[in-house]
Amino acid sequence: MRLLVDTHCWLWQFLAPDRLRSDAVELLTDERHDVFLSVASAWEIVIKHGLGKLRLPTAPEHYIPDSLAAQGYLELPIEQRHVLRLAQLPLHHKDPFDRILVAQSHTDGLHLVTADRLMLAYGVPVIWAGVDAP
Repeated sequence: MRLLVDTHCWLWQFLAPDRLRSDAVELLTDERHDVFLSVASAWEIVIKHGLGKLRLPTAPEHYIPDSLAAQGYLELPIEQRHVLRLAQLPLHHKDPFDRILVAQSHTDGLHLVTADRLMLAYGVPVIWAGVDAP
């Protein structure tokens, strides 16, 4: 299976693992799956850290690549085809970072690992990762 991890779920893996469902963690750590973190997530993390809205154990320029390497996750670039897919998406979600993740999921056939209820409205395959019910 090919999985795209939503930003908050990726952060929770190290910073708040109790917020993730155990079955979602099992999927994310199963080496048989390709797990991706979008460049959009890295961008969002850098912005939130810079604004003081997100604390990390180290600076984002170290934390993100070091964590990705430790997890064995793959980087998913933002390509023009992803951006063009945005034009076809309804405005269920107004957050541009979340919308590009949906577009990438649609375009690349990825299962989106999330705990954001608004993502459910897009019809992409979702793996619910939050401990609370969707």
